[in-house]
Amino acid sequence: QVQLVESGGGSVQEGGSLRLSCTASARSASMLTLGWFRQAPGKEREIVAAVGFNGVNRFYGDSVKGRFTISRDNAKNTAYLQMNSLKPEDTAVYYCAAKFRGNEEWSYWGQGTQVTVSS
Repeated sequence: QVQLVESGGGSVQEGGSLRLSCTASARSASMLTLGWFRQAPGKEREIVAAVGFNGVNRFYGDSVKGRFTISRDNAKNTAYLQMNSLKPEDTAVYYCAAKFRGNEEWSYWGQGTQVTVSS
């Protein structure tokens, strides 16, 4: 069983920065692919970023490329999402998700953390 706990959400002015953290509780947490998704009111959930188990392979959604950075610290079983140059359209609930290597489906989800960017 994998449990994911997010932290770091909040409110910020346009152009500001926030860092989200996601800590995974699992025996083999270092073998997880970790990702961040977001969902704004009235919109579908979209993937923001993902990082492979070794921290080398990374994926970013088009809307956040160049502004957000995903990283992980396997010693702490934690993934981070550094969000810079935030825009009002980044406002959403951000969810951490995880899946084991070889799986296509994101099987594990955190409870979500609100990010609000005001203009």
